[in-house]
Amino acid sequence: MKFSDFVATDAIRAHVAAGSKEGVIREMVQALVDAGRIAAGEQEGIVKAIMKREDLGSTGIGRGVAVPHTKHPSVDRLVGTVAVSPAGIEFESLDGEPVHLLFLLVSPPDRPGDHLRALENISRQLRDDTFCRLLKAAKGPVDIQHLLEEADAQGVAS
Repeated sequence: MKFSDFVATDAIRAHVAAGSKEGVIREMVQALVDAGRIAAGEQEGIVKAIMKREDLGSTGIGRGVAVPHTKHPSVDRLVGTVAVSPAGIEFESLDGEPVHLLFLLVSPPDRPGDHLRALENISRQLRDDTFCRLLKAAKGPVDIQHLLEEADAQGVAS
């Protein structure tokens, strides 16, 4: 699965304003609403579902990265977005470090395979220090989109 299969490019945020875990999740879900990928009436339910998932254990996987995600019946296909927090956000990460790179995923409950393939793709790419460094340095959403497209083209993300 490639980033282009699930990342809503018009929902990418290169500089999130939020300074808290819930705040950044709200900002990212709002970006998906603004991009027309999630119905506005479902926003609160999706935020709550993601926060409930976070209560089970932080999706801050370490090295400045978090992958908040949930399954929700309001979406009919996997959708996601990417955000960068230059300042960093306390996310209760496994390594205790602040999070700078976030990949948010929402998938339909009946498509667990897509959800897992997207998580595998993200985690594989985020093991690449150069990829992470370039994402953190991105000046805007277009830069992030180009990095994701390069990762897809290299076939590592397929």
